[in-house]
Amino acid sequence: MAIRGVVFDFFHTLTGPESQRSDLPWTSDVLGIDRARWTELLLNRSRWRLAGEELDPYTIVSVLARAADPTIDDVRVREAVRVRTQRFRDSLWCVPEENLAALRHLRVAGFRLGLISNADAMEVAAWDGSPLDGLFDVQVFSCKVGCVKPEPPIYEHCLRALQLSAEECLFVGDGGSNELSGAKDVGMSTVFVSGVMAELWPDQVSQRRALCDHHVEWVPEVLALLGLTPHAADGASTGERRG
Repeated sequence: MAIRGVVFDFFHTLTGPESQRSDLPWTSDVLGIDRARWTELLLNRSRWRLAGEELDPYTIVSVLARAADPTIDDVRVREAVRVRTQRFRDSLWCVPEENLAALRHLRVAGFRLGLISNADAMEVAAWDGSPLDGLFDVQVFSCKVGCVKPEPPIYEHCLRALQLSAEECLFVGDGGSNELSGAKDVGMSTVFVSGVMAELWPDQVSQRRALCDHHVEWVPEVLALLGLTPHAADGASTGERRG
């Protein structure tokens, strides 16, 4: 069946390398928490925030921080909220131009575009008016629909809104939250984007490559998988990524 739609993950897929996203410190550094412990709490211990069961930024950061260190004071929590909110705004407003160009190219070529992101309310608070706003036919944020990747309902929600079958869609992502397996389970073909992952967690790249149907380093390479040739004016080639 011909591919008619492309569904993207957001963080670490459409966003650029961490070194390009923001000059602000990591939330864990502001809180004085071990970064690995903070990451584990975010990724594996807080479905409730991703599913929108809690929307208040202060409460989200406070609960997670005090799960790691009950002695963390209110001043540090509030500063962490401020920094974290700005870091995610920076991510939304600093998406690499070549990724934006690739999305525009896909739309012009007639593909329907979807976005599925595991994100809490604070992480997508700056979406409206950002460079990505308006580039998708459907955008699904976990905190707004009450389900998260890799659970089948979040993919099915997007597919229904796109009015396409799973077999008509590619899912493109960095593989976090077992999203590639989840997409394959509902019948989508999968593309693993490894560029940002190779910077952050290089030890996980080979494992995620084994789970996908296709592998690219950067989002613009998806165009070639679909038989499209980037226009030179798009800047949509890996050789033209921002330094």
